[in-house]
Amino acid sequence: MTELLCFPRLLRLPHPLRTTVLAAALMAAAWAATAQDRASPALNGDYIAAVVNQELVTAGEVERRIARALAEAGRAGVKMPPADEMRRQALDALIDERAIITSARESGMRVDEPELDRAVQNIAAQNQISLTVLRQRLQAEGIDYGRFRANVRDQIMIERLREREVYQRIRVSEEDIDKFLDERRKAANADAETNIAQILVTVPEGADPATLTQRLERAGAALARVRRGEPFEQVAVEISEDGNRAKGGEIGMRPASRLPDIFVEFTQDLKPGEIAPTLLRSGAGYHVLKLIDRKEVAIGTVTQTRARHVLLRTSQQLNAETAARRLAEYRGLIESGRKSFEDVAREHSEDGSAASGGDLGWFAPGVMVPEFEAAMNELPVGGLSAPVVSRFGVHLIQVLERRDVALEPKQLREQARNVLREQRFEQAYQDWTKELRSRAYVEFREPPL
Repeated sequence: MTELLCFPRLLRLPHPLRTTVLAAALMAAAWAATAQDRASPALNGDYIAAVVNQELVTAGEVERRIARALAEAGRAGVKMPPADEMRRQALDALIDERAIITSARESGMRVDEPELDRAVQNIAAQNQISLTVLRQRLQAEGIDYGRFRANVRDQIMIERLREREVYQRIRVSEEDIDKFLDERRKAANADAETNIAQILVTVPEGADPATLTQRLERAGAALARVRRGEPFEQVAVEISEDGNRAKGGEIGMRPASRLPDIFVEFTQDLKPGEIAPTLLRSGAGYHVLKLIDRKEVAIGTVTQTRARHVLLRTSQQLNAETAARRLAEYRGLIESGRKSFEDVAREHSEDGSAASGGDLGWFAPGVMVPEFEAAMNELPVGGLSAPVVSRFGVHLIQVLERRDVALEPKQLREQARNVLREQRFEQAYQDWTKELRSRAYVEFREPPL
């Protein structure tokens, strides 16, 4: 009967980061059982709030879950729901977790002893203590070491089962990929640099019908001339009534956002060199438009980044503020030249990349969590970030290199498939959890009188 923490989503991170987050989560989960391992519900006034299959959820666990949520909300400045709703949510979360661990055990999933030993050693190393000190700390806090290892084993099984079962539920069709790539293509080129030329025939404000007809005929004649093959520049010099007539009506290359929206919309289906087949009417008058050039972004090209980081995982023992202060100190040491980034990472980073000086290798956009990626993208090559808080802890980031890489069509589609799978993971996970709970035996218990 142990309290299990729900794992954060790890799939957006490369494997070394996932290892770190897993270890930190295991540490938090095992330590969370402290009060429960010290005494039975009957001895300390606690009581059983629910029975899930053969697992128990105690009222004490619910209260501790609420206390952690309140502490985290206080640090983040988030308003929490009423007490009754918080208690319901905490109890529901614990029931879901019991249902998952039951399923993991029933599936025959196993974690062998050498693997469990490595996980426990990793927890000790990433909390910067030896295995001996870890055991001493557990004993001092009244936590049985065997129970601690059992908690670690359960958490590993939960994560494996979740990834295995949930991914099997996600379906991404070729049509889904086509739609996704089309949307990405449009989004990437929403502000593409564009060069448009125009022939403007102005219409005075409040013009009478006769003037409107004369102006329309003049513009129509200009359109007819260029469509017959006369040089657009020549007709513009003769006819146009705007400030660019001397340049053949050419407005010049600029982002689409700096052009009139109606010009961008009216020419969006044209290819470079083509002339719009009809006149455009605006508040200024009648326009003949020609698309000279449009520098579209090829979505098959991605800018990869090679970066390194130092990660401090937040926990009950280390909050985000304290972690950020420590990283700010490390940053000062690096900038002053007293220590290298590699040495700081090897000594302090709670990540599998620590051994390689924090080097994460090359990765494409969308691989890292948004908080990490946004901060990294603002850095020049060689730049060193301020402490960056993400859902996994606090990072100190340095960009080492950048490069543009053209993807093969097959790679592009596979990348799109992975992004869609990740986008759909959370809903699939929720559906899977509901199904597990619906199959589980759940009995709610009333507080003792």
